Amino acid sequence: MIKRKLTKKYYFSVEGETESWYLKWLETEINKTEMAVFKVSFDYRVEKNPYKRAKSMVITGKTEVWHLSDYESDEPIHTEQFKNVIDNMKKSELLGKQITYKFGYSNLTFDLWIIIHMINCNGFISHRRNYITFINRAYNEHFESMNEYKHKANFKRCLSKLKLNNVVAAVDRAKEIMRKNSDSGYVLQQYKGYEYYKENPSLMIWEIIEKILKDCKIIM
Repeated sequence: MIKRKLTKKYYFSVEGETESWYLKWLETEINKTEMAVFKVSFDYRVEKNPYKRAKSMVITGKTEVWHLSDYESDEPIHTEQFKNVIDNMKKSELLGKQITYKFGYSNLTFDLWIIIHMINCNGFISHRRNYITFINRAYNEHFESMNEYKHKANFKRCLSKLKLNNVVAAVDRAKEIMRKNSDSGYVLQQYKGYEYYKENPSLMIWEIIEKILKDCKIIM
């Protein structure tokens, strides 16, 4: 008799469709591999305001939610938006739902995370539109713009070229990026209990992805 796997559930709020498509892809890949000792269920919503996401959740007991967000630039409008996200994550803890919000930010954008599944991307990027060069190189594509790459069919074609070992590689590359930032003496910013680097590249999305892979015993 085949032993049925138990399911572990993870909660997210994300700021765009590409993040939600990625989570759906990852959930499917983990659930179909024999390596995983658990199945996973990702409960996610495209919602830029973590407080709204937390307020709508019907849960019992302590719950960890990860918000996937971008640090798009040092321009005042973007830094204000970034801090507003943190404000709303902190505010969510006051709802009385025992929610703890974690921050899976990407600097500059989530596209950095997608790129490092395939190749290194360790250097400063002057504008988020310039990621298209690395996307094309990583996935052997010829997109003319980020908008073209983010078209649903195109993005999912890129995902179809990935396997779980690419996810493991992305975690390793992300950790190396953060080690490099620390070694370079960059200041780890502190705001309302959350930490982030203003310099790019930097990212923390790898923390929840690594946790999921370890929970499922895909990596040790």
